[in-house]
Amino acid sequence: MQTNLMVYDGPAPADSDAPRTGGVPLAPAGFVWPVCGCGGPLQFFAHLPVEDDVLSVFLCQNDPGACEFWDASSDANRVHLFPREGLRPVAVPESGLALLPVASAIRVHGVAFDPEEADEEADEEDGEEEGEPDAYDVARQGWGREPGERFGKQREVLGSLGGSPSCLEDDRLPACPSCAGTMEFAAHLEEGMSRETAMNLGGQLGYVFVCRACREGAFLTD
Repeated sequence: MQTNLMVYDGPAPADSDAPRTGGVPLAPAGFVWPVCGCGGPLQFFAHLPVEDDVLSVFLCQNDPGACEFWDASSDANRVHLFPREGLRPVAVPESGLALLPVASAIRVHGVAFDPEEADEEADEEDGEEEGEPDAYDVARQGWGREPGERFGKQREVLGSLGGSPSCLEDDRLPACPSCAGTMEFAAHLEEGMSRETAMNLGGQLGYVFVCRACREGAFLTD
């Protein structure tokens, strides 16, 4: 089993088609920048290529900060699933908090996960069994222990692509607004490295879901 961690990889060009947080969204012709119910533009968080598509994630960061961006049914977040062909940088709204201060490149780093070994480590550390180990949590902690250890290394993890949602109850899995089917988990998002690069998730772990058949997306936090 493998977890595909997304790891901070330095600054990125604002219009890069590679995985990144921040910068300018790439979208098909005619794309209209999403607006929150509070009236302000949503802030562009992440450009995540997945196979032949791109996930484009937006959250509200407008004052006074009361918009429920953590709720999958809220209009304070938006996840678009675009075909990767024919995308172009879009015009940025002139007012509101539409962009992160810095665009950050993402490197996808595969971490092998052996459930039996993780079970043994958990038993040794806790002295008792507390259920199945979580693949994402194990991979994230393992990154901090890999060669090249340095202060705050674990904060370099910006999330993961694919796999299963970490520690999320089944009753919180979002349904597609078009077909009502349970949506497919697509990515975790972490806040990130620093004040300049961070995606404000309220200190929580973000979850991105999609329905590929209906081209719908959803976002929530834990």
